[in-house]
Amino acid sequence: MASCEGIQVIMVSLALQGHMNPMLKLAKVLVSKGVHVTLATNDVARKRMLDSKISTHFTSNSSPARLTLEFFSDGLSHEFDRDKDPGTFLASLKANGPRNLSNLITGLKANGNRFSCLIASPFVPWVPGVATQHGIPSSVLWIQSSTVFSIYYHCIKSPNLFPTLENPNQIVQLPGMPEFTVADLPTFMLPFSPPHFRLWLAEFVSVLDEVNWVLGNSVHELEEEAVNSLSSVKPITPIGPLVSPVLLGKEETVEGSVDMWRAQDSCIEWLNKQPPSSVIYISFGSIIMSPENQIHSIATALKNIKRPFLWVVKASEARKHEFPIGFLEEIKKEEWGHVVSWCPQEKVLMNQAVACFVTHCGWNSTLETVVAGVPIVAHPEWTDQPTNSMLLVDIFKIGVRMRKCREGEVTAGEVERCIMEVIEGPGAVEMKKRAMELKEATKKALEAGGSSNRNMDKFITEISTKPCSNNI
Repeated sequence: MASCEGIQVIMVSLALQGHMNPMLKLAKVLVSKGVHVTLATNDVARKRMLDSKISTHFTSNSSPARLTLEFFSDGLSHEFDRDKDPGTFLASLKANGPRNLSNLITGLKANGNRFSCLIASPFVPWVPGVATQHGIPSSVLWIQSSTVFSIYYHCIKSPNLFPTLENPNQIVQLPGMPEFTVADLPTFMLPFSPPHFRLWLAEFVSVLDEVNWVLGNSVHELEEEAVNSLSSVKPITPIGPLVSPVLLGKEETVEGSVDMWRAQDSCIEWLNKQPPSSVIYISFGSIIMSPENQIHSIATALKNIKRPFLWVVKASEARKHEFPIGFLEEIKKEEWGHVVSWCPQEKVLMNQAVACFVTHCGWNSTLETVVAGVPIVAHPEWTDQPTNSMLLVDIFKIGVRMRKCREGEVTAGEVERCIMEVIEGPGAVEMKKRAMELKEATKKALEAGGSSNRNMDKFITEISTKPCSNNI
């Protein structure tokens, strides 16, 4: 690998937990290899980080490189709820983001920064255009699976490969890929998806023509078919899994975190008191708020199972009325469960007390549970989650998927059935064995000589020699 001395990279992401986490983890990998990194995001993150007393400057104890956070305006106030009105948020970001990011880069260059590459999140497809204006070679960090990348790419470039998307049971067969049903596809491409999501998809795929590299937060050995099938159309280079070193049994070499919500470490103390492989861990990510009927179904199932559980319910203190009457009081009195509003998920998954993970199957959570070797119960809702669920259950074979009833809800009986099948069903031993095999394979990819580590070194070598005109 070429010397990293003096190499500078700027990364751009939305200030969303599921977007910032993989970008920050990639930034830390680059810093550990001697690359200076500036991570830029819309400035609502600044307020959240100040509220949580999180620094915007990180240091490495393994190299002289540094990681700095910078911010640009998306045109909206800090108080605007971007989760509840994503259409307005994305429209404002698209209208104001390019100019404000460009001004930020101009200021950074005036202060002596010379960037060898700009790495963008896929959900800001206008960013590579800003890189071109400044003469900076660009890359995209694809923060979902390589399988989803392939589906999206073919959806725009070869729409004739897809049947009607109205029938959820219709079979879809793409080049070099496993067989899907329409129900397995990412929801952004389906007819019922809001127009702004379908517009993003078209814009993202179209901008790939001006992107020099697509880096994937995945492992070649996990998604070999998808990665190989893309090599002749739009290559993707897996450099994952982008998870915290602590999940890999290593020490953190670059200190710093950008958690948008304060985690409740009390759950780790509680976990440490539980028997090995006894706890059901339940979390559905940082965006979707669980509806009341789902909370009731899960609570009823947990009461019937009567096993220790750790359950993350966002803003749970403000939503006590949505639990069955007396549920929170009962678990507190009997100490057989723990409900929190947020938790340090990677620490939870690596705790020996955890038996299974009831998950929405976001890609970050998918990679974390694979690296931790924890079997899953899949409860996908939207975006890439149905596809990830299919990968976890049908391809990786480390879990089961909940079936919704005709009304689109999951019953307490179904929740109970799935959890018990993963914990002590006839296939439970094989699921756990397979989970441990994938754990070792993903960790090996990041070691010296592993596929992801080699790909990362190759990328750094290429950006160090790629011509650029940073004086534009």
